[in-house]
Amino acid sequence: MNIQPLVTIYLVNHNYSQYLLESINSVLDQDFKDYELLIIDDGSTDNSISIINKISDLKNVNIIQQNNKGLNTTNNIALKLSRGKYIMRLDADDYLSSDAVGTMVNILEKDPRLAMIFPDYFEIDESSNVIRQVQRHDFDNDVTLYDQPAHGACTMIRKKILQEVGGYDESFNRQDGYDLWLKILHGRYYFKNINTPLFYYRQHKHNLTKNEKKLLETRSKIISKHVNKYKKNINTIALIPVRGYDIDPRSNPLSILDKKPLINWTIDSALESKVIDNIIVSTPNNDVLKHVENYYSEKVLLHQRDPKLAWINKKLNDTLSILLKFYESKYKEPDALMVLNIESPFRGPLYIEKAVNVMRLFDVDSVIGVRIEDDIFYSHDGTGLVPRSNDSGLKLEREVLYKKTGGMSLVKRDYFIKTKNIFGGRIGHIQLDNYSATVINTTFDWEVAKLLIKNEGL
Repeated sequence: MNIQPLVTIYLVNHNYSQYLLESINSVLDQDFKDYELLIIDDGSTDNSISIINKISDLKNVNIIQQNNKGLNTTNNIALKLSRGKYIMRLDADDYLSSDAVGTMVNILEKDPRLAMIFPDYFEIDESSNVIRQVQRHDFDNDVTLYDQPAHGACTMIRKKILQEVGGYDESFNRQDGYDLWLKILHGRYYFKNINTPLFYYRQHKHNLTKNEKKLLETRSKIISKHVNKYKKNINTIALIPVRGYDIDPRSNPLSILDKKPLINWTIDSALESKVIDNIIVSTPNNDVLKHVENYYSEKVLLHQRDPKLAWINKKLNDTLSILLKFYESKYKEPDALMVLNIESPFRGPLYIEKAVNVMRLFDVDSVIGVRIEDDIFYSHDGTGLVPRSNDSGLKLEREVLYKKTGGMSLVKRDYFIKTKNIFGGRIGHIQLDNYSATVINTTFDWEVAKLLIKNEGL
C-alpha cells in the first residue's frame, strides 16, 4: 500500500447486494492492474457488508462504511482518500468491461491537457441482459454546443483538476456529473469521449436517475448556481398570447382549474420566477382583458390584440413584432422574449428560470421546452410505413428525438428582429418532467389535469 497507484476506483453502494459482487468483480478482473479500489457502503441494511467483507483482505482494496451521507459527500470523501493520479466512480449496480480502465488511462496519459474522459456504454436490465448500446456524440468533431454532459459514473477524471475546481458541491444530492461538467467548461479544461462502450449501465426501478422530477429540478438549481456566478443577467419579458373562446373554441383562459382560472396559472408562474422583468398579456377577448386587469392590476401589461392576428392559421410572429414595439415604446429594449402558452399550466417558475439560464449559460439564440421521445416512429412514403427511428439495438445520441412541449419558447430579441422567427439559429433546450409538460386542449385533457393535480397534492 506504500506504492501510489495510478488510478483510484471508488465503488459506491447502498442496498445493492444483488448486483454488488458483479460490480466488484468487474474491477478485480480489469486487464489494467495499477489501481486501488475504495468500496464505500453508504448505510446499507441488506447483506452488502457480508459480501464486501469477503474481499477485505485484498491489498489494493479499502473499505469505508458510513451512514447515509449521500452521493456528493461520498464523492468528496473518495476524493480525499484517493491516492491515484486519476479517479473514477463506479455505482454498485453497474459494472465495467475488462478493458475499461486501461483504455481510459492510456488516453489520459498520452494527453496531459485532458481533464477527463468518458466512454459509450451498454444499457442492461436487472438480469444483466443487454438492452441496447448507447453511442454518445463525437465530441472531437461534431459538438459545438456542450449542453449534453458526461455521465457522473464511469467518467475518469484527472485528480489534480478535480481538486482545482473544488471537488463536488455537497449542496446537491444528485446530478454530480452535470455540476462537474459545468465546472470543467467554465475552467476551459479539455475533455474527450470514447465512442466505444466500456461499461454496463443497469436500468431498474431503484435507479437514482429514475426520479425524473427531482433529477430535473436539481439540474435546474445547478444551472442557476453556475450562471449567477459566471454569467451576466439578461432582461427578459414574457409574452402571453391568448386567442379566447370567441376565436378558438379550444381556448378556455377563464375556465377554472383547481379553484383558479387557467390563465392565472401561467401568469402566476411568470410573476413568481426570478428572471422575468415584465409580462404582457395580448388578446382580442375583452373578458380576458378585464379579468387580468382586475386580478393583477399593474403587475401585468395588457395589449388589445387585433382579432385577425389571433386566427388559428395566423403565425404568432406578427403579433410578437407588434408587442415588441408596444413594449419598447414604454420601456428599454429587452434582451430576450419568452412566449408562454396558457395551455401548459404546470410548467411552473422553475422551468421558466431554467430556460433563461440555459440561454445565459450556453449563449444560444433560442430555447425550447422538450420531452425525449423514446418510441419507434414511422412515416408513410406512399408505398407503406417507413421507420424513422432506430430500432437496431444501437441508440445514437445524435438520433434521439425531442418533442417540443411545455408551451414555452425563448428567443433573443436581436435574433427575432433579424429573422422574425421565434426559434432558430443555435437552439438550446430544457427537458420538462411529464407532469410539467402537460398540455390542456380537449375535455379529456382537462380531466387528466384534474387527476394530476389531485395526485400531486397541489
